[in-house]
Amino acid sequence: MNLKNILSTIALSVVTTLGVIVGYNKFEHNSNNPNFQSSLPSNYKYAGFFDGNGSPSAGPLDFTQAAAAATPTVVHIKTKTNPRQATNNLTNPQKNPFSDMFGDNSDLFDQFFGNGNRKMMPQMASGSGVIISEDGYIVTNNHVVDGADELTVTLSNKKTYTAKVIGADPSYDLAVIKVNASNLPFMIYGTSDDVKVGQWVLAIGYPLTLETTVTAGIISAKGRSLGLNHDRTGSKAMAVESFLQTDAAVNMGNSGGALINTNGQLIGINSAIASPTGYYSGYSYAIPVNIVRKVVNDLIKYGSVQRGFLGAKFTDASGLTDEAKKQLQIPLTTDGIYIDEVTATGAANAAGIRKGDVIRKINDVPIESGSDMQEQLSNYKPGDKVNVTYERNGSPYTVQVTLKNNSGNFDIVKADEMIDRLGAELVTLDSKKAREYGVEGGVVVKKINDGVINNQTRMRDGFIILKANGKTVKTVDELRAVIGTSKDLTVQGVYPGYNEPFEYPLILDDSSNR
Repeated sequence: MNLKNILSTIALSVVTTLGVIVGYNKFEHNSNNPNFQSSLPSNYKYAGFFDGNGSPSAGPLDFTQAAAAATPTVVHIKTKTNPRQATNNLTNPQKNPFSDMFGDNSDLFDQFFGNGNRKMMPQMASGSGVIISEDGYIVTNNHVVDGADELTVTLSNKKTYTAKVIGADPSYDLAVIKVNASNLPFMIYGTSDDVKVGQWVLAIGYPLTLETTVTAGIISAKGRSLGLNHDRTGSKAMAVESFLQTDAAVNMGNSGGALINTNGQLIGINSAIASPTGYYSGYSYAIPVNIVRKVVNDLIKYGSVQRGFLGAKFTDASGLTDEAKKQLQIPLTTDGIYIDEVTATGAANAAGIRKGDVIRKINDVPIESGSDMQEQLSNYKPGDKVNVTYERNGSPYTVQVTLKNNSGNFDIVKADEMIDRLGAELVTLDSKKAREYGVEGGVVVKKINDGVINNQTRMRDGFIILKANGKTVKTVDELRAVIGTSKDLTVQGVYPGYNEPFEYPLILDDSSNR
């Protein structure tokens, strides 16, 4: 071996040794770092507000036309939420014994004795939205606008508008807002039934306070359920999740933005990401457009989502172990929805579906998971008829089911009708009175007569509603939005001049239907 070869061998050995040492030190450093794990968990989070990752190459595909058509219809939503600091201005405040000594500068003692109103900055956040009509209706996520006091919408051409919430439903994590404008560019609906795993998609939004951003990826999976809406609503039965999963880069601020196909059509509303950090790390999730279209139409037309229910409790048979299937006497190869229980007054029972049946299709669409079931039923309202194919003892059957509402009847209930059931006049608290009472706003209950309030509570005229089902309400419209999505209602508030807050639970449904 000549000198040159010897030196080359030595150099290679040194580099290899250094690489091993550096790699070992790096491993040791990471192993001792409590934030390092060999397999990082994917914590599902709303892509949400703002408090680069690479995309697959487009290859020969050209996304420019789709992006150019869709980008003007995606908007930047900025929200302002005023501080939610309780004050004692509404009642007789506790006297600060040091006020005479320290005068108006006794902030510390005021805060200690509960009279201080420490200055707190309002919370600012942002998300995205999609224009769906030329007269200014915009769809976004509920978690983008939930609790916001002010909404500002900026178009891609920099024009800015003030927006108001038309309706929202946390069980779908969708909301409709509106700006006063005309001749706006708007997104064309596609259909999520045609979405295929592996197809190219574009995500459009305003991530990380950036300008309009377009990223590309593919559909990685369909019918994903993450439990996000379950957490937000507190009810697994009422929450609806059947996400489209994509690897298009989505970050904070993208929530409410568009997921489109290569024709520039809307196929989903971006809602969540799987990330241990809150930033994009591989997967994002969108609400399918079929669900979006139904929810949007209901919120605009009725003020609340009209949901059709089968009236049955079920188990996802595909998620059961073989042992569990044996115990339930389900064939081991069964994929579908196993009926655990049917409600006596429900639609399934009326159609002859029984405990132990396995649902395989709804209107010829295969049902292989609970998410599939939710997505299909989300397309229908009470009174709609659907064909349900199920198996019983290995034999297939198809029946027509007329869906009912959650009360067991076929009524379409508008938010205004629910307000009328309360049996009282509701008035938005005057801003001057709100300042006098030290609150951001509220709803005053007047002229209580025959209705839910009179029949179920001892509420008196003059009660000021500050919260409904845990959500702050400052106007009648905000209260209407909560009532429109609720079967039961709990209102919290105060009477002027009284120290204690009051809470009244209300059952909005007619008792005969429960």
